[in-house]
Amino acid sequence: MYDILVIGAGPAGMTAAIYARRAAKSVLVLEAVSHGGQILNTPDIENYPVEEHISGIDFANKLYNQAKNLGAEFVFEKAVEIKDAGDHKEVATTKNTYQAKAVIIATGSENRKLGLEDEERLTGRGISYCATCDGNFYRNKIVAVVGGGNTALEDALYLTDIAAEVYLIHRRDSFRGEEANVASLKEKQNIHFIYNSNVTKLNAEKRLKSIELTNSKDGSVQTLEVNALFVAVGRIPENQNFANLVELDEAGYIPAKEDCHTNVPGIFVAGDNRAKAVRQLVTAASDGAVAATEAVHYINGLG
Repeated sequence: MYDILVIGAGPAGMTAAIYARRAAKSVLVLEAVSHGGQILNTPDIENYPVEEHISGIDFANKLYNQAKNLGAEFVFEKAVEIKDAGDHKEVATTKNTYQAKAVIIATGSENRKLGLEDEERLTGRGISYCATCDGNFYRNKIVAVVGGGNTALEDALYLTDIAAEVYLIHRRDSFRGEEANVASLKEKQNIHFIYNSNVTKLNAEKRLKSIELTNSKDGSVQTLEVNALFVAVGRIPENQNFANLVELDEAGYIPAKEDCHTNVPGIFVAGDNRAKAVRQLVTAASDGAVAATEAVHYINGLG
């Protein structure tokens, strides 16, 4: 029986482990793949306090070692179900079942991909899923954003202050995002709208060189030379395995306020799989700290 079981070894989960161990609670972290989560795909982190430049891999390794040195246990198994047993929770993996007084779900979310050849290879080499993370690498360059929701509109707006030219590509003839964002974009001199088009091919050598667009109306094809393509076609939260117990919203995220409480007492959520406005490294760490603190209060009978 552990005090706190953390599902997910990304920045939120490992921060939660650190805070829980500093509160002298026993901690088990379950991770399906590798410690670090999505941050492993970021070649250079520039927006985390104190660290001016650090690779995602180095950041993840430092966080992992810090949690391990404090006594957190890590087991690399995929959690597939949580059961509420009253005074404790049972977490089943593909191999074993573990028990804990409190559980923190920190499974994060996955960027929805375009599904194109070489997309994974070019991530960090011209393909990005986070404009605020990577936009500064393309200052005064030519970039494109693909998507039609608020994230795509906000990414494009952010990039117009950084890049020389920004192309916004959408598969339909109107955007799903807020009209206020569209209006703000139309005031920019360096934005170009491309409607009714899908990105159908990535052209690259070591880095992205250009993208191929196919018009959904007439089937015509054009090649657009860009230094980067920012993909903003949605995210997929990793919460479905726990939907039998924990409430999810219509997009699959776990609705929770800033205290990170779910609808189930003793189960908390931290990181990109929580329904919230800002999903950044620093907010993931913040969630981890809050969730662990609330879990400790719960165990101690204070919450």
